This record gives sequence, C-alpha cells and structure tokens, in this order.
Amino acid sequence: MLTRRNVMKTTLALGAASLLPAGIARAEGGLKWTHYPTGPDGFYRAPVLIEGPTEAILIDGGFTLPDGEALAAAIRATGKKLTTIYISQSDPDYYFSLRPVVDAFPDARVLAASATVAAIEANVDGKLATWGPQLGAAGPQTRADVVFATPYDEASLTVDGEVIEIVTPTVPENRRYLWVSSLQAVFGGVLVFNGVHVWTADTPSPEIRAQWVTVLDEIAARNPAVVVAAHAETGAPTDLSGVTFTKEYLVAFDEELPKAADAAALEAAMKARFPGIGMDVAIGIGSKVAKGEMKWG
Repeated sequence: MLTRRNVMKTTLALGAASLLPAGIARAEGGLKWTHYPTGPDGFYRAPVLIEGPTEAILIDGGFTLPDGEALAAAIRATGKKLTTIYISQSDPDYYFSLRPVVDAFPDARVLAASATVAAIEANVDGKLATWGPQLGAAGPQTRADVVFATPYDEASLTVDGEVIEIVTPTVPENRRYLWVSSLQAVFGGVLVFNGVHVWTADTPSPEIRAQWVTVLDEIAARNPAVVVAAHAETGAPTDLSGVTFTKEYLVAFDEELPKAADAAALEAAMKARFPGIGMDVAIGIGSKVAKGEMKWG
C-alpha cells in the first residue's frame, strides 16, 4: 500500500527558494492587514500580518526558510513591534519558515493552542524526515531548526488594544481560525481554500467533511468583508468566494466519491469538475485516502 511519505516524496518537486511576493494590504479603523502569498512552491500558503499603530502580530508562517527570510524583512520594513506569532495549524507549511522570523524578532511570543502544540510535537520528526532531504538548505533539518510554540488556550489576542478572537469550532477537531471584528476579517486555520484543490486527506470520512461544511456556513454567517484562504491561487480574491469555493468542492467530492471505482477515477472526476486549478497533490492524496488506497496521518 502507498504511504504518506512515498507519495509526498514522489509527487512534489519543490523549489529551493520559494520567495514571498509582496502582500496585499487593507486598512480600516486602527488596524491594517497584509498577506504574503507563497505560490505553488509554498503550497499556496499566505501568512498574514496584522498591524496597529505601534504593534503587529503574525498569523502563521510558511513552508521554506527563504519564505521566512522574506517575511522577516517585510515585517521589519513596517517599523512595528512584532509582539506575537500565532500558529493556527499543525501542518509544517504553517511553521517551517519561522526560524528567520524568530531570529529577527527574538522578543515576540510564539503561541499556539495546546492541541496544536501537541500535534506538532507528535509529528515533527516525521515531517523533518520527509521534507528535510527535499528542501535541503531551504528547510529545517533538525528539531533545533524548528520553532516550537508555547501553549496558549486563551480566547483572544490583542494588537494595540484591539481584540483578535481565536475561534475554535466544535468540529472538525483542531480547526481554529481568527476573527477580527473591526476588520470584519477571517484569518488563519485550514478551513478555507480558493482556486486550488482542497486538502481532504485529514478529513477522511463524509461525516467529518459535513462538519467542515457546517463551519464554513458559520463563517459565512459572520458576513466577513475579508477572508484570507489557507491555500489560494495567486491573485485569488480575499473575500467570501473562498468559503463558497471550499463548500462547493467538498460537496462535489462527496458526490463523486461513491461513483468512483478507485482513487484514479475519483481524482479524474474532481479534475473534470474543477479543471486547471493548482495543488494537484491535494486531490492525488485525498483520493487515495478516501478510497482506502493509502494511509494518512
């Protein structure tokens, strides 16, 4: 049977220098946000910087050390005091890039929910074994290269006194996101995708995916003006379109799943319904997990 490590090693060809392009900034009231899309070499991730008049916090990192160096330079250019780095998810593309950021801002707190910290501790050795050789100098090689967060289970963070709510949906497990009411904005987590294949391998049953759809409906009910997707095509809009896209994708996945004879058929059906979008690795692995052809997690 195919394993997680074998597929990841043979499916992806990552560039050694996945650089962060300039983010897109929006401002309203006392806060401003900027996101830094990484493109395909960084799994289409986009860390978010939230700035107040004097302070800033970073929501998540990226995947490669060059991403982290570029991110540190961008934060330094703001002239703001980076008080906090919040890791919202335990996947390595949320924290592998953080060493250069922490080195540049040693006084910043690095925080994550205790469940997220536990998940990282449980799987970081496997992540390093898989990705270290592929990333080489562009990625962490040992635990000493990885930034580990301090457990933090409070309900909010602040930037210059403005509250950032940490939302923990009841289900699916360990899927937090952040809500900034003054910006009417959703950041962080791994709930929203836009213009790329949705990562379903971590939600292997229709019941869990249905719970995910429920959380997407809860996000939409907030009527956010801004939604920065966890993974998004370069240039994708930062609005509710990502929530709509993710819901449509999950519904389509569960429509096609029982009709597909095997993983290859499921992958082909999803590519036919969502032609030309990025992050093929997500549907490749997700199809195998859903059809029982691959173990994951």
